[in-house]
Amino acid sequence: MLRSFQARATISTVALILLAGSGSLPAQTRSRPFVNHIIIDGTINPAVADFIAESIQKSQQSGALALVVQLDTPGGLLSSTRQIVKDLLGAPLPVIVFVAPSGAGAASAGTFITLAAHVAAMAPGTNIGAAHPVAAGGEEVGGVMGEKLENFVASYGEAIARRRGRNVEWAVEAVRKSAAINASEALKLNVIDLIADNVNELLEKASELTVEVSGEKVALDLAGADVRSLEMRLSQRFINFIANPNIAYFLLIVGILGLYIELSNPGLIFPGVVGAICLLLFAAAFQVLPINYAGLGLIVLGVALLVAEVFVTSFGVLGIGGIACLVLGSLILYDSPGEGLAVDRSMIFVASATLGAAILAVGYLVMRSQARKPLMGTAGFVGETGEVIERIAPLGKIRIHGEIWSAESGETLEIGEKATVQKVEGLRLSVRRAGGTGRQKHGARSMERIEW
Repeated sequence: MLRSFQARATISTVALILLAGSGSLPAQTRSRPFVNHIIIDGTINPAVADFIAESIQKSQQSGALALVVQLDTPGGLLSSTRQIVKDLLGAPLPVIVFVAPSGAGAASAGTFITLAAHVAAMAPGTNIGAAHPVAAGGEEVGGVMGEKLENFVASYGEAIARRRGRNVEWAVEAVRKSAAINASEALKLNVIDLIADNVNELLEKASELTVEVSGEKVALDLAGADVRSLEMRLSQRFINFIANPNIAYFLLIVGILGLYIELSNPGLIFPGVVGAICLLLFAAAFQVLPINYAGLGLIVLGVALLVAEVFVTSFGVLGIGGIACLVLGSLILYDSPGEGLAVDRSMIFVASATLGAAILAVGYLVMRSQARKPLMGTAGFVGETGEVIERIAPLGKIRIHGEIWSAESGETLEIGEKATVQKVEGLRLSVRRAGGTGRQKHGARSMERIEW
């Protein structure tokens, strides 16, 4: 009986496998078709490039019909953009770049990424363009370097648009004239393929298109497909966070301030730990962002000048020079012609002023505490006044702070007189008559004896 049941179960399993292979299983039994969906919201950097490449690979291996990249970016690194475009042009499955939600934009680097997709789409109320290369801080890249960079980026955009059959003339204008257009204009000018309110509508409209993948024509059939979200790995999210120019700059400033406070007040521990951690995180960002060594050097010099202001009487010259170096170094900290990476200027001025004021304030307090008379130990006796309890001529005893000490003096002091401590030598106090100049009074007293 048992053997008969096992045999029937085996036959049923084989039958199911054969039916699955022939596609005869009911729809609810087979796995539903799906697309993968990722969200890029922020600057384009190595972490984003790695995430997109990894998502393309995962989507191809898992059998996804397509990968949807929801994009909202102000731009980013040209090197990372080129890597993403290379991955999109060579993707083994359809990749749809969707500029969304409403209010989002694909500026600068985002323009090239959108143009490189198999299907380019935008939500209503979004924009694309303004891909002209700029220097860090947003200034125009001048001279021969600027001309060469503009020509390269323009030809790069032209090549991408031509490869995907999109508006080549507009792609060039987006670079040379910083042209920017909204979703409706982009559709009319053949910059994008369609406009959709959301991902589901996007999949329905994209199902009417045929795209070229790895040299073959593929008719998209995405309507009704499940949407599965892919997330960045923890390491990718971390790098993406610190790759923000403002975050990296903030870590640098906090790190410098923390270490300065710790060195000025050894033993506090907490500022030193926080400062060291922040500087290490900045070093990690240093590997991702194009740091200008001259800018970093100016920031270090500025801190050194502010510290020197505390110890050297320069009438403010060193302090002013330190603040100026901090501001100038911050403005050119990121050397990225064509990528537009820069620290927000309001943040630069606030951070520089705060750091400068904090260093000067801490330095002043340290100098003041060092100059203050000690309150503990034998050094605290200097300048204090006590009462003579045993005649001092030149040795005797004095009561001070409720304690009896051996004392010596260059003048004779009688019992009951007040004496001020001049210095401490081991366990003996050197004193003089309180309120007097000691030597002169002693001399006057000697003259009185001679006259008597």
